[in-house]
Amino acid sequence: MELIGVVAAAAAAWVSGAIWYMLWSKPWAKDAGLALDEHGDPKGHGSAAPFVISAIAMLVVAGMMRHIFGMGEIETPIKGALSGLGIGLFFIAPWILINNTYAMRPLRLTLIDGGYAAIACTLMGVVLCLF
Repeated sequence: MELIGVVAAAAAAWVSGAIWYMLWSKPWAKDAGLALDEHGDPKGHGSAAPFVISAIAMLVVAGMMRHIFGMGEIETPIKGALSGLGIGLFFIAPWILINNTYAMRPLRLTLIDGGYAAIACTLMGVVLCLF
């Protein structure tokens, strides 16, 4: 059951990312410094590599969260949500902030990417505790 939970949690986070970045695609692309075409879409955006790599990364994160949750006896969806939110807000988002600050990127980029980390990890935590 744990493997199914990890895959389901990774899928929930991945889908939430698709929705999140559809909503924030224009400001994200601008703040990330991507070259845009005449429609405002990133040039050369036809590659499947980012989607495959992000799906694999979500599996890695969900697997590690499952391990941490098992060690910490985090078993209810509420505890999973709070723990996932904490991981997203207090581990991942600050790291994104550090990277973006050194790269001299706008704070809005950190808010977009850090917001996704918080939402995705919260969802992962809930889903992991449902299995």
